[in-house]
This record gives sequence, structure tokens and C-alpha cells, in this order.
Amino acid sequence: MQLIKELEPSSVWGYFYEITQIPRASKKEDKILDYLIRFAKTHSLEWKQDKIGNIVIKKKATNDSSGTVILQSHVDMVCEKNNDVVFNFDTDPIQAYIDNGWVKAKGTTLGADCGIGVAVQLAILAAEDLEHPALECLFTVDEETGLTGAFGLGDDMLTGNYLINLDSEDEGEIFIGCAGGIDTVAEFEYSEIPLPDDNMKTLKLEIKGLQGGHSGDDINRGLANSNILLARFLHSVMDKYGVLLSDIDGGNLRNAIPREAMACVAVPASHEEELKKAFFDYFQVVKAEYHVTEPDIQFNIKQSGSRQSAIAPDIARNLINAMFVCPNGVIAMSQDIENFVETSTNLASVKIKDGRIVISTSQRSSIESKKQYVSRMVATVFQTYGANVVFSEGYPGWTPVISSPLLVVFKDIYYRLFNEQAKVKAIHAGLECGLFLKKYPQLEMISIGPTIKKVHSPGEMLNIETVDKFWRLLVNSLSLL
Repeated sequence: MQLIKELEPSSVWGYFYEITQIPRASKKEDKILDYLIRFAKTHSLEWKQDKIGNIVIKKKATNDSSGTVILQSHVDMVCEKNNDVVFNFDTDPIQAYIDNGWVKAKGTTLGADCGIGVAVQLAILAAEDLEHPALECLFTVDEETGLTGAFGLGDDMLTGNYLINLDSEDEGEIFIGCAGGIDTVAEFEYSEIPLPDDNMKTLKLEIKGLQGGHSGDDINRGLANSNILLARFLHSVMDKYGVLLSDIDGGNLRNAIPREAMACVAVPASHEEELKKAFFDYFQVVKAEYHVTEPDIQFNIKQSGSRQSAIAPDIARNLINAMFVCPNGVIAMSQDIENFVETSTNLASVKIKDGRIVISTSQRSSIESKKQYVSRMVATVFQTYGANVVFSEGYPGWTPVISSPLLVVFKDIYYRLFNEQAKVKAIHAGLECGLFLKKYPQLEMISIGPTIKKVHSPGEMLNIETVDKFWRLLVNSLSLL
């Protein structure tokens, strides 16, 4: 069996393998940052770190260029796993393997987003046979849970005029713009009531097996949202069968389409069989609705033990009603770019924490006013049902610049290498570029990367062939800058 570090280009895959062995959850990047500092010292490269943790490693020019080019990726990864997988993201190495032209991970996210970008930077910094201008390799922290590193980037970290972001996920496409985003978080305070009598049956409802994915890149693929599916069912049965809600949990990350959701409920024994039948009838409805995009969807119902209490019915009803009517998915398509999502929203997670029910949603738009509009729309839904709502600081979009000399170089090199035109696009996902531009307005930027599918889910997969094309495009373009 071929090992990942035996793939070509060997330097890139060797560093990628090393990165998979280092735990690097968002906000827990100490080990990968220590690794980068050791790397810089080993290769006698100048480096510096700002207060928030971002690192820049510099390398002198190997050609006669007088300019400086910034290469950038983030060091943290989304930590998602299947519920039946035993894995500790704080200590365990990713178990990556090769499968029919792709690199995948066993039951967890792979971390190719943005580990492959980090690996490419390290391979360039370590190389002794490449032509390139002076380089500043920027490694940012905590991109996935709030762009904290980009927000806090030090004022004196960068000097270059060109920035190449290595966090895109479609080979053959050069990105020159991205959406801005904001998180809208609702909280219900709740009390509990004892179950009315001993004649209540307690059941656990599970929805799982969904594909999930990136709430920017994948929002227009027609994927199901487990939280929405669960709310639809509970909305239809709570009053009809006297269902009480004891617990609810769905989704995890603000930037991931939720794959799994569960609710623990109590129902009068006289309605237990009716509830079970309704759940499996609903399963048939959902399977028909999502027969193409969600072929592996599963519904399970089982006894949930001897629960003695439930969420106060008025709060539970308000929660489910709010989730039921909450906007979700694509809100508007771009009027300027064909087949491009302009505005979207994602009901990302619902959790019970310390007497509060917390619902996290995220909104994205390439138009700032639309981003604010949809976030207020979502907030109004939850406020109408009695929730408290707070907004994140949000992050700006990145307005496309078609005339960039940097873009011209990469387009020309792509055609020379592969005899086809690269597609120039904007992306609905959020990139750090908009924040860099606020702090360093002189920057000209593009974003490139290999092909990565099912990002932010345990199905994440990195295409092997496109890593080589990504590498060749980058190093050949750098030789001309």
C-alpha cells in the first residue's frame, strides 16, 4: 500500500503527512505553531510572531526580483467526526489514507483545509532549487471559528504587495473575491418540569448519515440540514401527540452544514406507536425529497432511558417553532456572476448549555447590506419567539479586481502548463483576504488551491492529481514575479 508521504511532489506530501500528525484544532494551535518555529530555526529562516499567534517566516529572493510576495494559509482545522468514531482531536493524529486517487481520513475530517496550503508553503521555504522573489509566508490562527488571526494580524507583519491565499478548494479556478459573513446566535433560557406521570415513554430520535459540508462552498448543492429536518418533525407531532422535549442536540460548527441531530422526547404511552410510525413515515418523505443529494440518510428511534424531566413546554414549543420558520440555505443568487450564490444562511447548531438553549447560525453575502438584512431576518425570527440574540463582529467581503497584474501572471502560466484557461471566479465562502485588505490596502490578491471535496465533514477528500497541478502553477508563477 502506497503511503501518503511517497506521493509526488514528495516534499509537499511529506510535509502534509507531518501536519496530519499534529493536533491543531481551532484555538488550540500551540503544537503546530511550535512546529513552524522549529522549522524556521532548522532552516535558518527569519521569523516573527504577533501577539495573537500568527507567524511569518521569511525567505530571501533566489532571482533578481525586487518585490516581495506573501503566501498565506491558516494552521487550524475543522474537527468533525462521525458519532461512532472514537477520536480525540487534542491528542490523536489524523489517520489519512489513499483511496482511488484521493486522500481521505478514517472517520474524521482530513485537515486538507488548509493543511495542504501549509505544506506547500513549507516545501517552498525548504526548497533549494526554486526561483522566486523574496517571500513572506504567513500562517494565521483560528480561521475556522471566527477569523481571529486575520482580525488580529499585527500591523508590522507584512511588507509585500502581492498576496497569494492558498485556501481555495477547486483546482483550475483562480479566485479574486469572496463573501463577507456574520454569525447570529440565539439563546433561550429554560426551566424543567417533571414528567406528568409514570405512563410516559422516553424516546431518542436520531437523524444522521447526511453529507454535511462547507456552509459557503456547499450551500447550493441541495444538501439537507439535520437541524431543519428535526424541527420539521417535532413541529408536526408535539401538540398532536402530547410530546415533551427533554434534550436536543444538532450540528457543531458555525461554518458547517449540520450532518446529525437528535432529540430526546417523552410521549404518553398511548401515543408511542403512533409517534414511531409518524417518524418512519416522515423518513420516507425525506428520503424522497433528498434521494439524489442524501443517499445515506438514516433515521433511528430508540428508548432513551429513565428521564424524569422535560423542558418547559412553552419554551420547547417556541424553540421548535423558531427553528421551523428560520430561513436556511440560499437566499439570493448573484445578479452579476452566473451561477454564483450572493446571499445565504445556515442553521448550524443547537445545543443545551447550563440552563440555556443556544442556536448558532451564520449568514454570508457578497453584498454587505444583504448580509445585514439576512442576519436581522434570522434574529427577528428568534426574537419573536422570546430568544435573546447577539451578533458576531462579522467580517468583510473581498471585492474582485479583474485587472490585477498578479492575476494575469497566474492565468498565463496556467494556460502554458495545462493548455486550458483557468476560470476566474469569486467564492461564496469566507476567506481572510477581506480582512488583510483592510489592514494592508496596497495588497493585490488571488486565492488558489487543489481540489478538496466535502470540506468540514468526515467525508473530506483531497484530490492527489490536483495537488501536483497546484504546486506547479504556484512555483512557476513565483519564478516570474
